Parts: sequence; structure tokens; C-alpha cells
Amino acid sequence: MLRNREIQRLILVLFVTAIALIAAAVSVSWEAAVIAAMTSILLIGTALIFTAWRYREIAKLTGSLRRIAAGDYSLDVRDNHEGELSILKNEIYKVTLMLSEHSALLQKDKLRLTDAISDISHQLKTPLTSMKVMADLLSDAKLPEAKRSEFTRNLRMQLERIEWLISSLLKLSKIDAGTAHFKRERVTVKALVEKSLEPLLIPMDIKGQTVTVEGPEDTAFLGDANWTAEALINILKNAVEHTPEGGAIAIRFHENALFTEIVIQDNGRGIPKEDLPYIFKRFYKGKHAGEGSVGIGLALAHTIVTSQNGTIDVRSAIGNGTKFTIKFYKQIV
Repeated sequence: MLRNREIQRLILVLFVTAIALIAAAVSVSWEAAVIAAMTSILLIGTALIFTAWRYREIAKLTGSLRRIAAGDYSLDVRDNHEGELSILKNEIYKVTLMLSEHSALLQKDKLRLTDAISDISHQLKTPLTSMKVMADLLSDAKLPEAKRSEFTRNLRMQLERIEWLISSLLKLSKIDAGTAHFKRERVTVKALVEKSLEPLLIPMDIKGQTVTVEGPEDTAFLGDANWTAEALINILKNAVEHTPEGGAIAIRFHENALFTEIVIQDNGRGIPKEDLPYIFKRFYKGKHAGEGSVGIGLALAHTIVTSQNGTIDVRSAIGNGTKFTIKFYKQIV
């Protein structure tokens, strides 16, 4: 402590003050000088003892900060006394709690990232393996033309599947990172539905499915038309895939003072009760999931809707079809 310049200056000031006080007391009497000398020694000793105590407390806090910086968030440096050191200890404890929470969140993010990478690797492995096999078969010069056309078509389908998977993952990543910009503009629901149905008209026509759209022309909500269309496409795609040939899909919408509601209902095979709580979870594949399903379409739809002050609910039963209800609220709920 004595090597500290601040302490050296303090001692110098105290001694100079004491000498000046003693010198002034000598001019009065020797008894006054003795009293002044004893008082000065007492005050200097008290000041040094108090300063030494403060430096020991600061040294303890410094050691605690080193342990906290090393990742030990179990330290509790709080005390219930008054004074600036107690305030400092309590503030350090608050920072420790904040760092502990951030560390836990980072650990969760790491685990989530690890799981996501594992899931993505698994989803890409199957089509890539299939493509490799077909590429080897296509290299055979004696391969019949019919088989060559079939393998080429399958290769194209696998490439489209990979492209869709990567595109969906990038969209989800943008939303998770907060870099996706959702516009707040008036979206007419009828135009939105028509836009969402366009890419699915051919698959529906092939399966002989019918679609009905009902709702007032002026039904609208505040949101992003492009992102919301992406969500509806994924929900409608799920309906088309799980509705048999000749099946029907109904889309209804309306608006009230609280929210704008869009209902998409099919008469397909339905979703098992045990799968319902998990269908919006990424990479979750239910019992009736198709062979090419990767379990990300409904997760993307859910993320898009909830990011725009909306909710999405699903009701289904085996043999009775599935009903998705989307609500965009006019105020934050």
C-alpha cells in the first residue's frame, strides 16, 4: 500500500499538516504542543488504518472481478451496509447476474445452432446421396433412354428440394437475426390469397383438388404482403400434400374491430393428436409426413405470422381434415 503514490501524497499532506499544527501549538505552550502532537499521531494512524481497510476491500473486489471475468458467476459480493463500497458491491452483483444470464443465453444459442446444423446436415444428406447414385447411373452409356429421362427428372426434383430448403433456412435465419424487414402497409387479403395460390394451382390440378375462397373484398390488415404470402404458401402447400385426389380446400377470411382472420381448411387425412403441439417446431416430422418433407415449412409460416403481431392456431383430427386459423391483430396483444 505504501508504494501507492496516492498513499504517499496522503501521508505527506498529513505530516505537513501535523508539523504546522505542532509548530503553532509551540508558540502557545509546550503542553499545547504535546497535545497537538498526540492528536496528530492519533489522526494520522486512524487515517492510515481506515485507508488500509479500504484498500483491502478494494483488493477483495478486484479478486472477485477477476473470478467473474473468468466465468465464475456464483459469487455474491452484496452486503446490506451503507456507503459507497456497499453500493459498488451491489452494482457488481447486478452486473454478475446480467453476465450469468447472457452466458446462459449464449449457451442455449450454441446448443440451438449445433442442433440446427445437425438437422440441416441430415436433411441434405438424403437428397445428396440419392443424387450421387443417380449421377453414377446416368454415366452408364448403355442406360435406356426412358431410365435416363426418369433419373434426370429425379435429379431436378432433388435439386429443387435442396434449393427450397436452403431458401427457407435463409429466411428463418434473417428473421431470427432481426435483419428481416417487415413492412407495415395495408394488405388486401383476397389479393394475398390469390398470390399465394398461384404456385400451387398446377399441383392442385394434377390431384383434381378444388379450392373455394370466401370473404369480403375489402378485408385487409397491416403487414408485409410478400412475407405473409410466403407463410400462406407453406400452409397451402401442406394442405395440398395431405389432401387426397379430388379433395377440397376452403379459404375464408373476415375482419372485425380486433383482428383480421384467415382460415385455411382441408378435408385431408388430418394430423394425429400427439403431433399437434409440435407441428410448428423446426425439422419436426409427424407420423403422416411425406417422404420429401423436411419439417420446416410450417415453422417458417409460424415465425412469419408471429413476427407481424399475429397468431396461428391449428385444429385437426384423423379423418376429419385440418384447419389453420391465422389472426392479425390491429393492436399489440
